[in-house]
Amino acid sequence: MSATDTFEEILKRDGVLVYKTRGVSMRPMLRENRDLVVIRTYDGRLRKYDIPLYRRSGNRYVLHRIIEVRDNDYVIRGDNTFAKEYGITDNRIVGVLTEFKRNGKTISVNSTGFRVYSRVWNFIYPIRFVLHKARRFGGKIKRKLKGGTKS
Repeated sequence: MSATDTFEEILKRDGVLVYKTRGVSMRPMLRENRDLVVIRTYDGRLRKYDIPLYRRSGNRYVLHRIIEVRDNDYVIRGDNTFAKEYGITDNRIVGVLTEFKRNGKTISVNSTGFRVYSRVWNFIYPIRFVLHKARRFGGKIKRKLKGGTKS
């Protein structure tokens, strides 16, 4: 593998891409610089809860979960984020997560534990969102009481 190969080139050539995660948008499922993700090519449409690797503008790659499948695109969100991304089309998706490795153990996206986690984590999203907003609001109040000027 060349240092200049894109993820798409690697997947086209090898059919599989394995790399250490970067970023915190998929926490707690994936831990930055610790977990290895295994991405494979795929055929057809993806399903709700699948985790595609896709290109954002500027050819930046992102690994987030599908939370809604629509006729011509997907709605996607990171497990540790609150903003939804709309309009992610199949031509921007380069592969899909099939498993990840943590502490020498392989976790398949087809395992019962993973499937339960995916559904529960997304089911409690409204609660997580409210707690996030309350924490941010509490921080603003705290700063105002201390005489801070940030808003």
